[in-house]
Amino acid sequence: MALKNGDQYKASLAKLRPNIYKWGKLIEDVTTHPATRLHVESVSHSYDAAFTEETGIFTRTSHLTGQKAHRWNTLMASAEDVLANSQMKRAQFHRTGTCQGATCAGWTALNALWAVTYEADKEYGTPYHQRIKDYFALVEDHSFALAGALTDAKGNRALSVAQQPDADSYLHVVEVKPDGIVVRGCKAQICGVAAAHEIICVPGSAHGEADKAAALAFAIPRDVQGLTIVETRRPSDSRDEEEGWDSPKAGGITQAFLLFDDVFVPNERIFLCGEYLYTGLFLHYFTAIYRAAIGACVAGQGDVMIGAAINMIKANGLNQKTFQEKLNQMAINNEITYGIGLGAMFKGEQHASGVWIPDPLLAHVNKTQVATLPYQTKVLAQEISGGIAETGCFPAYQDFQSPEYGDKLVRALTAGIDGKERAKAARLVEWLTVGGGIPGCMHGGGSPEGAKLVVRKSEPWTKFAECAQKIADAGKEY
Repeated sequence: MALKNGDQYKASLAKLRPNIYKWGKLIEDVTTHPATRLHVESVSHSYDAAFTEETGIFTRTSHLTGQKAHRWNTLMASAEDVLANSQMKRAQFHRTGTCQGATCAGWTALNALWAVTYEADKEYGTPYHQRIKDYFALVEDHSFALAGALTDAKGNRALSVAQQPDADSYLHVVEVKPDGIVVRGCKAQICGVAAAHEIICVPGSAHGEADKAAALAFAIPRDVQGLTIVETRRPSDSRDEEEGWDSPKAGGITQAFLLFDDVFVPNERIFLCGEYLYTGLFLHYFTAIYRAAIGACVAGQGDVMIGAAINMIKANGLNQKTFQEKLNQMAINNEITYGIGLGAMFKGEQHASGVWIPDPLLAHVNKTQVATLPYQTKVLAQEISGGIAETGCFPAYQDFQSPEYGDKLVRALTAGIDGKERAKAARLVEWLTVGGGIPGCMHGGGSPEGAKLVVRKSEPWTKFAECAQKIADAGKEY
């Protein structure tokens, strides 16, 4: 099967072994449990989109078979492919208002590994690149959703991997067998795992020779034996599990800690194992692809924030003209991050392996803007919407249902529109700006300070100074 619809996707997830916990309890079915259902539902929209008029965004011709496949199951081989990635991400936010992690980081990791394994094989004669090809075929054939696990627990940040008092601060090899490896450790704050079939585990840092036990890249089923997944808390997450409008129900995000306790990984699913010199290169390729596209994510949610703010203007009985300059600035913020990402894509180049790598400098510049501009957009949305949205200071959904006083609450909230509709509009702005709808702008995909370091290393400072000196010297004869 090359394509799944949303129902088929959810049915396939429901068959996985339960190994995800939240609130101290095992989640038996991620497709129905209140803590995970919304994220699964949001990803299912992307599966359904493969059969709509937007198939040019959500599908691509397979690089392996020439048949139509889900975009997140294919290789990004051109600037147009990474552009379509951005278009898909922006459209996903339009549908659900939130991140769809299971169609993002794992797929990006596979594309980066396509280049890294190609280079590692040339140097070491390893079989990794063929394994990536075979795994891509498996992913496409089963229409998998893929989580990407980069960030390790890390322990004491002042110490290297080998110096950590707790070796499990990093995911690492504990045993090498003829048919595979055994790994232990923790990956932390991993997005979209509950909605994924498979997890692509990759280095979250550049490692040295002493740390080569953590120089790993491999793929595992989400329900593999020995893996325990613990969902994190988020703003408004208990509201997500309630009935009513106190939290939007179109989508949601999940993040988790992955606890590996002697997990076996067969050889055919191992893509790096000890080749520490390639961990930094992997991050170089991964961040170029990921950070070029992340501007589309925040632009997509920014679009929804603009719409939510406009609806609050109407709900409050006011005129859009009064707030148009603020709305303009919100739109400018969105297009800056989106546009810098597109610039990175079209300034990129095709790697010898066939994957397209966006321009790293512009990709990292984009990250610095993603870490700042969306917060300005959120403040503007709150300012336009008023205190009812910014503070969320009005009674709970259940109170509006009270036969004793619910109708009086509705009347109290009624302004330009009915009180119930105004409450829903206000809760959406609250969710988008201070609640569970917030994507990882600041540190999602890495820290802005790390991006600034790449910018500092990439800019030709001396060349700029020489250009300026030549221009200044041109006037000496006068």
